[in-house]
Amino acid sequence: MPQLNSPDFFNSSSLLNDEEILIQNTARQWVEKEFNPIVVEHYRAGTFPMDLRFKLGEMGFFGANLPEKYGCAGINNIAYGLIMQELERGDSGLRSFASVQGALVMWPIHEYGSESQKEYWIPKLASGEKIGCFGLTEPDYGSNPGGMITRARRDGDSYILNGAKMWITNSPIADIALIWAKNEDGIVEGFLVERGTPGFETPEMKGKLSLRASITGEIILNNCRIPAENKLPGIKGLKGPLSCLTQARYGINWGVIGAAMACYEEALDYSKTRIQFDKPIAAFQLTQQKLSEMILEITKAQLLTLQLGRLKDAKTMEHYHVSMGKMNNVRMALDIARSARTILGANGIVDEYVSLRHANNLESVLTYEGTHEMHTLIVGETITGISAFRV
Repeated sequence: MPQLNSPDFFNSSSLLNDEEILIQNTARQWVEKEFNPIVVEHYRAGTFPMDLRFKLGEMGFFGANLPEKYGCAGINNIAYGLIMQELERGDSGLRSFASVQGALVMWPIHEYGSESQKEYWIPKLASGEKIGCFGLTEPDYGSNPGGMITRARRDGDSYILNGAKMWITNSPIADIALIWAKNEDGIVEGFLVERGTPGFETPEMKGKLSLRASITGEIILNNCRIPAENKLPGIKGLKGPLSCLTQARYGINWGVIGAAMACYEEALDYSKTRIQFDKPIAAFQLTQQKLSEMILEITKAQLLTLQLGRLKDAKTMEHYHVSMGKMNNVRMALDIARSARTILGANGIVDEYVSLRHANNLESVLTYEGTHEMHTLIVGETITGISAFRV
């Protein structure tokens, strides 16, 4: 009987051009060589391999879909998505590191920053010389960012920031933080705060059971004075941070497919070599049902997300398209990771295998950058015209 071992069951790669395929293969080979051999030690230790920052920069993985003018790769959004897919095939922490840098720091500087901000920061962030973080979520305001209490007060040629942010990827290691705060009129604006600014602290959050190969922290702003020119001049209101999240969520749509593919491949390979009752467990109907459902869901996600990339490249993608993709793809990947672990049996709980590590990571991805429930309501509002969560 023929065997189709590839996680590309519908040959969706035939819908990619040569450059996109080359970029995907290059990213996958890089992850296999540079990251996969060390991910377990960092996951155990709760650390991120910071020496990879410059290698990621050399590969052009930071802000890869931004213009070459600022030292970026200038590739299309499908190729960018394929990079995110291959990074998360390694670990969600690796994709998060690159996604925050590119989509949540470099992209808003490019879209809303002054030309001097773009020229100074984007090349440094693209190369990995500088690391950024995105300060939106607060201890009491996650799904409702409009309730933020962080404030920015104009004082002569400066702004003084006060407040706190929580669950901030990369904050303890960031050189620059993009902080969203309300001005004296209650309007949300973006501010660039550099490491070393008095009153700026970034304690690391410990004890995580998920995304352990990723650095997460708080941001504390205590009478933090920054130059007025550090404000992003091109945006006011919640549209600013929400548009940034749309960019990052687009990358998540692609990334989690990579995690699902890694779990599927591991489970498939294992099922063919694990012998029980004198035959491989792949021969049992229930195992084949699990594997068939996995590849079905991966295939659906691949085709959905490829169309999402086409919409983004055509500049017709809407935020609710991204919400539907995140709804489908993250839940899909988490279900596959859990199912793959069951095929591995007891062996699946040790970190020699990847499935439970991916499952643990995906528990975070399910709720960060918009919970599954919030994205469900965004789609619900789009199709009914009735908001279930806004006043």
